[in-house]
Amino acid sequence: MGYFLIGFLVVVLSVGNVIEEANGEIPRTILGKIERINQKGPYLGIVAPNNYELNPLLGSKAYVPSSSLPFIDFAGRKFRFGKLSKQPVVIVMSGLGMVNAGVTTQLLVSLFRLKGVLHYGIAGNADINLEIGDVTIPQYWAHSGLWNWQRYGDGIDNELALESGGDYTREVGYLQFSKYSNRTDNLLNRVWYQPEEIFPVTGTPEERQHVFWIPVDKSYLKLARKLEDTKLPQCVNTTCLPRPPKVTIVKRGMSASVFIDNAAYRTFLNSKFNATAVEMESAAVALISHQQNLPFIVIRALSDLAGGGSDVSNEASIFSSLAAENSVDILVKFVALLPPHGSKIQSE
Repeated sequence: MGYFLIGFLVVVLSVGNVIEEANGEIPRTILGKIERINQKGPYLGIVAPNNYELNPLLGSKAYVPSSSLPFIDFAGRKFRFGKLSKQPVVIVMSGLGMVNAGVTTQLLVSLFRLKGVLHYGIAGNADINLEIGDVTIPQYWAHSGLWNWQRYGDGIDNELALESGGDYTREVGYLQFSKYSNRTDNLLNRVWYQPEEIFPVTGTPEERQHVFWIPVDKSYLKLARKLEDTKLPQCVNTTCLPRPPKVTIVKRGMSASVFIDNAAYRTFLNSKFNATAVEMESAAVALISHQQNLPFIVIRALSDLAGGGSDVSNEASIFSSLAAENSVDILVKFVALLPPHGSKIQSE
């Protein structure tokens, strides 16, 4: 009977643990580790999109993993702890797309004591004046995947559905699909780009605000300007780019859970919004950091000309690894510019 009761209790406790994790609660053992880690903070939170970009950072000589607690596994993520260029860091991989990036960044800023968020990786290029391998640091980010798709037959002067209630707007602009039709009527009409609805921690709870362009931290951007025109490797084995890649501060980057391999849409994003880097995660990292009142910056190396258009534009399979390495190189150089641990950079 005694063995039966013990076995029964083990089963009950095991089920309880499964339910605890299934409900998204933090196990006590994990909470204890988080508390220990936070005593040594604040940290720089570093978000990488995928293993492709993460592994070069973990293999960098500038990164030294923590000997006492190198990582914590929670919610399907591995939060790695260590020092990068002598700065305490928490490194995490988000996974593909806006939802993954948003969830991961929110976990990062909620669980750990941070002083800033850095995001890096590769991106498609929407500016034909830049080259594959160039590292871009945009001053603003926007989510370009929140649309109000207009009813067929309505024109640009017609009010959008739910516009009068403040849910949608025509202020940002639109893409008219019929411009790209083959001389036939296009039932798709147009889509109007929308700002994000946000709830900043500094605002009134449940009182929404709207934002389309999210600015990176001015102090971080000022430091990043010191890296502008830094020359980077241009060859993969015997295949070389037309010139050495460089670091460029650009005006804008745009993100959506859409892979852009289309020259017409690339041209539209560049001409309409002056966007350069186009990818799938950075705006989510920017939105979360902005709402949480944390300084952030994004470093994205160009892996291809989105949709093609030059003699090397479709060589992403060759040069993506070079772009990933370049993004890590500049991330490390940027971290080295930050004030020593214990001092504080003044966010502007």
